[in-house]
Amino acid sequence: MLLRQFSVAAVLALVTVSTATKQKAPENPISGTDTVHGCYKSVGTMTIEDSIKFNSQGECAGLCRSKGMTTGASNAHDCYCGNEYPNKADLVDDDQCTEPCPGFGDEACGGLDTFTVYNTGVRVSVGEADQPGSSSSSSTSTPEKTTASSSVPTSTADTVETVTSAPEQSSGGTNVAGIAAGVVVGVVAAAAIVGGVIFWLRRKRNAEIEEEHRRNAAVNAFITGGKPPSSSGGLSMSDSRLDPVMNRRMSDGSIADNQDYSRRILRVTNA
Repeated sequence: MLLRQFSVAAVLALVTVSTATKQKAPENPISGTDTVHGCYKSVGTMTIEDSIKFNSQGECAGLCRSKGMTTGASNAHDCYCGNEYPNKADLVDDDQCTEPCPGFGDEACGGLDTFTVYNTGVRVSVGEADQPGSSSSSSTSTPEKTTASSSVPTSTADTVETVTSAPEQSSGGTNVAGIAAGVVVGVVAAAAIVGGVIFWLRRKRNAEIEEEHRRNAAVNAFITGGKPPSSSGGLSMSDSRLDPVMNRRMSDGSIADNQDYSRRILRVTNA
């Protein structure tokens, strides 16, 4: 009897666990709150937003809603966000999403290669992603448009190069003219400096020659006893003490310069 009761309790527990972790049935979207949209084998255009340690429907859908995303999806700890549901071709039975959410075991967070998809409540009307085949065809047609559009900027770039080449030449000509003008001004300035130096040296030389001529005239006047010409200062250079013509001193009682007093001279006088 006791064994029988234990077996019934175990079966009820297994049924309860399997029911708790089964994917909820899809619900109609409600603005401002998250609802389950279904179990899918892909996330479509949604991208992973975060890996939540205690993930649940409320945690993942709330994260996507805070970022303004209209859809979300969970697979164990991973949370995906986007703005459109996966394509209907990826929809699977709800019993494929049986992974208990780490943060709340009574909810399912995807399954083996499946995802529990939510509507976050940001918008009630949400579109779905394109089928994989149509997305590949659209992706192949996109480069053709890009190639066609890229050919137009090429010609524009060539035109820009042609237009901008003229200012480069004019700026080069302006630089050459400026350099030439600077060289001319430098040469003129150097010539003026050299001319000024030569003029100053010539004037100095003339002044030295004139001064030497005055000295020579003064010396000649000294020798001849004439009156020397006045110097540039207006002072007379005549001095009787410097006259070489004079044979003795002019003062009385001085020793004559033209006599030799080193030996005695006998003089005879009449008594």
